[in-house]
Amino acid sequence: MSLNPLHVAVLMGGWSSERPVSLMSGEGVAKALESKGHTVTRIDMDRDVALRLAEAKPDVVFNALHGAPGEDGTVQGMMDLMGLTYTHSGLATSVIAIDKELTKQALVPHGVPMPGGRVVKSADIHVADPLPRPYVLKPVNEGSSVGVAIVTAEGNYGNPIAKDVTGPWQEFEELLAEPYIRGRELTTAVIGDRALLVTELKPKSGFYDFDSKYTDGMTEHVCPADIPDAITQACKDIALRSHQLLGCKGTSRSDFRWDDTQGIEGLFLLEVNTQPGMTPLSLVPEQARACGMDYPELVEAIIAEALSDKAKAK
Repeated sequence: MSLNPLHVAVLMGGWSSERPVSLMSGEGVAKALESKGHTVTRIDMDRDVALRLAEAKPDVVFNALHGAPGEDGTVQGMMDLMGLTYTHSGLATSVIAIDKELTKQALVPHGVPMPGGRVVKSADIHVADPLPRPYVLKPVNEGSSVGVAIVTAEGNYGNPIAKDVTGPWQEFEELLAEPYIRGRELTTAVIGDRALLVTELKPKSGFYDFDSKYTDGMTEHVCPADIPDAITQACKDIALRSHQLLGCKGTSRSDFRWDDTQGIEGLFLLEVNTQPGMTPLSLVPEQARACGMDYPELVEAIIAEALSDKAKAK
């Protein structure tokens, strides 16, 4: 695939906790587009982003933002009002997918296996555990494993969890509590209408948290994963179905936990990321590369779908 030369605004940065990752993603995308002959306007998002986009007048916006407000529907709504063509998912999909509880409500009734659990007030966990240990506490609407805590019987958070111990309860008023699923970390990328591969993530220590994701050498990526064919196919089927049910566009990445002692019954979808990273360590580019699509081709494929959707809407 090769697109005619375009003027692309690459939207990156912002002020979420994932700003550094977004800047890396955006710069990678910008350089890839320039290597293919496109004109690029880099926009590090601030409060004047609408004015800057209006001044740039791009043919299409590549949304390389991660976290709120670039991934939660806020920026998507703004660009809809401005009549801009942009990559990745739209307003409604973004609102649902960034919220882990809303994602469950959208997918579980359609047979997608996801962990149980419930939303709890952070203040309440200092009184009593919301679930039997071990369990996981995570922000309802953050990505990149920001603020995830695994609470075990032998852990050092206290019992009940102490208020003065560092954890997501100090930053967020509400948290999602889920049963801890032992086993292996798997992920599958979807581009357009195709699920690519399954990658197994093996952190050198601890779990696959923010540092493990974005620090070179801290996590081994096994791509494709050395897992049974049935599990590979199940991950791909669930990822594509979730992408379609949520109405994702461009690309998404579905993250799984698999208890390999339970076979197919031990596979659970954790979340669907509508703005997956595009850094040198990111998983979507890695899977695309393993399927024969280099980084600039991947970027153009994401843009091509956005332009195709615009043409269909006319």
